[in-house]
Amino acid sequence: MGKINWKRMGVHLLFPPLWLLIPLTIAAAVLLIGGATVWAEKAVLVYTSYGLSAYALSAVCFRIPRIIRFIKRVKRENAYLVRWSRDVRYRTRLSLFGSLAFSAAYAIFQLGLALYHHSVWFFSFFVYYMLLSVMRYSLLRHIRSAGAGTPALKQEYIRYRRCAYLLLLMNVTLGGIVLYITRFHYGISHHAITTIAMAAYTFYALTTAIVSFVRDRKREGNSPTLAAARVIRLASAAVSMLTLETAMLSAFGDGTDTVLWQWMTASYGTAVCGFVALAAVCMIVHAGRQLKKFREMNDHE
Repeated sequence: MGKINWKRMGVHLLFPPLWLLIPLTIAAAVLLIGGATVWAEKAVLVYTSYGLSAYALSAVCFRIPRIIRFIKRVKRENAYLVRWSRDVRYRTRLSLFGSLAFSAAYAIFQLGLALYHHSVWFFSFFVYYMLLSVMRYSLLRHIRSAGAGTPALKQEYIRYRRCAYLLLLMNVTLGGIVLYITRFHYGISHHAITTIAMAAYTFYALTTAIVSFVRDRKREGNSPTLAAARVIRLASAAVSMLTLETAMLSAFGDGTDTVLWQWMTASYGTAVCGFVALAAVCMIVHAGRQLKKFREMNDHE
């Protein structure tokens, strides 16, 4: 037997191949969650999960430069990713399709909970997500059939204004949810791990919505459909922050300071409702001005 090459073994341990990082990270995450919930009393499994998680995190950190180079190469060579990075309309269409599927499925789920529990709370969320689905479906249909020229732009502004009216209607539902939370001190309580996962997703959704709002605004040109999609995405992320706030207060609060709980929820809920209402009114005013210009152009002709 030859000598063991400890240096080579150490390099392989610190810099595992990229194909191994994915199952390693998934296994570490599963063990870490299980160690905090299912087998919290089993010290051997808990410490094993800690050790594997630390190793997986270190391996990922050491491989970050290569991961970045790999992602850049894939983005250059993959035709779909190239189109995704350059074509705002294509990127918005795929995003709308995914968010439409999620909001429609979640609306049906909330309706089932409302019928099962005879709950106004779940029915309010059904109405909210259903309105989101209607707006996204309308925009998705128009993006697929969008053409060029003044008639197509006019139709975009008509749908843009319809989405603004639906935003106002959605804001009424949202106001009812905020009132229900503050008046009856109602919030859905989740496990701490679930709440942390919700927080990670919500902050990701809010960050990507803000980045998209700023970035695509410069690239999209004069497209009311894409502008409406950006506003809806940002409003949805803001509402997700509201539901996250109630979940975190329920999961990590001690339940004694009811006044502070109600004040925080009412303050942020009012801010979200005000933002959605202001965005809807600005969209209606802007669409009205543009449609008025189209009518004046037709009168002159």
